[in-house]
Amino acid sequence: MKKIFVSIFVYSLLCSSNFAQTKQTYQPPAFTDADRLKKVEATFPLIEKLYKDFAEKNHFPGYAFGIVLDGKLIFSGSNGYINIEKKIPATTQSMFRIASMSKSFTAMAILKLRDEGKLKLDDPAYLYIPELKNQELTSDAPAITIRNLLSHSAGFPEDNPWGDRQLAKTENDLIDLIKKGISFSNDPGLNYEYSNLGFTMLGYIIHKVSGIPYEEYIKKNIWQPLNMNADWEYANIPSNELAHGYRWLNENWREENLLHDGIYGSMGGMITSVESFSKYVAFHLSAYPPKNDKEVGPVKRSSVREMHQPWRFNTLVADYKFPNGRPCSIATGYCYGLSFTKDCEGRTMIAHSGGLPGFGSNWRILPEYGLGVILFANVTYAPTAAVNLLVLDTIVKLAKLQARQLPPSTILTQRKNEIIKLLPDYANAKSSNIFAVNFFDDYFVDSLKKDATTIFSKAGKIIKVNEVVPENQLRGYFIIDCDKGKVQINFTLTPETPALIQEYHIRLLKE
Repeated sequence: MKKIFVSIFVYSLLCSSNFAQTKQTYQPPAFTDADRLKKVEATFPLIEKLYKDFAEKNHFPGYAFGIVLDGKLIFSGSNGYINIEKKIPATTQSMFRIASMSKSFTAMAILKLRDEGKLKLDDPAYLYIPELKNQELTSDAPAITIRNLLSHSAGFPEDNPWGDRQLAKTENDLIDLIKKGISFSNDPGLNYEYSNLGFTMLGYIIHKVSGIPYEEYIKKNIWQPLNMNADWEYANIPSNELAHGYRWLNENWREENLLHDGIYGSMGGMITSVESFSKYVAFHLSAYPPKNDKEVGPVKRSSVREMHQPWRFNTLVADYKFPNGRPCSIATGYCYGLSFTKDCEGRTMIAHSGGLPGFGSNWRILPEYGLGVILFANVTYAPTAAVNLLVLDTIVKLAKLQARQLPPSTILTQRKNEIIKLLPDYANAKSSNIFAVNFFDDYFVDSLKKDATTIFSKAGKIIKVNEVVPENQLRGYFIIDCDKGKVQINFTLTPETPALIQEYHIRLLKE
């Protein structure tokens, strides 16, 4: 028994050593253009004009914008008024109600509680709101889960006009509404349908689980660690900083009534400035790429990246056109308090808009480009998303920004070098110990030799073997320059340690 215990102990040490070695050799993707900041800065005059022209065209009384790159607010600006009557100018410190942009803070708070083991995303919501139990559209419907609430798939109807007027309602009002019975549009888990009520319930769950109101929990656990200036109650904001909201009606601005804070604020009640919100944007961008650095944020970087995953498919728009008219198909989904877009160029955009009577806002990031944009305006349902998309696309195009480049892993480079030694006749391939158990059942040595010999007879003498271009840690390709052409070899490694070659393809590239 003692020998068995020692053997297990030694084995566990070896495994731990292998895991540690993997982490030590991991190299995160990195930007390769040392002048990227200068190139982005060169776009600023145009970006400022795009915002100004758009604001004038869409009757924004006032607005403020910000551009975040590599964790810093590198450019910001403002124009117009936050208080028309008193002629108080908008600034990047002006405090705007950001409406549904609040939802990602509520989602982040839920994930923090999940990470602390205080709830599970697949918990039925009735565990925390008992009044929800047995409420469904059909008798065979599943229970609404926290994950359904986070991803707008609880079966509640889209409720923007109604929800926008509920901010000041109390927790008792919410429970009374649920007790009376909820009208469902779908069964849970079947469809995406935007629900302010769902995120209001999440605010209630935060209170129930943490023991403190969602406002206090988010302030203590997200705003303060990020050093953000924010509030839920407009009466707490100094009058010279508070943005008043307006509606453009009959060729003039009419002031909208501000609503006090209440339980529905967890879906859209947050008030903050562009300068302050930029710290939140920078934190989201800091979650990329995955790395071994120390965790320093209010939640784990992996939880932020989890927030960015499309948990609920929304739509595919094959004929989509960017605001400047450029055709580019997109697919969209909903994450946790955030929206997801993948465009025709393979770019992933994470974003969210906010709209309330008197306000419109949007933020949008390209995580793999380290770039984000923010726009707040104080007119009802200001269409801020369109211009932010235009600004983001314009910066990328004009500055010729590239996504982070993944360096090849040590094992990919090693296997590439070992493949080269076997070309073209594959002598001793079976005894090389670099191929997985499946390989020679799927690829035959005589065929490998024939294919390679035929290809190199056309390509000619090898001049240079280029570096591996990785797709990820265990898949990539490399190009071989020959005197008469180029040869490409693709290969994929197994999940075992050490990783072995399980798939292989060779081809002659056409000029």
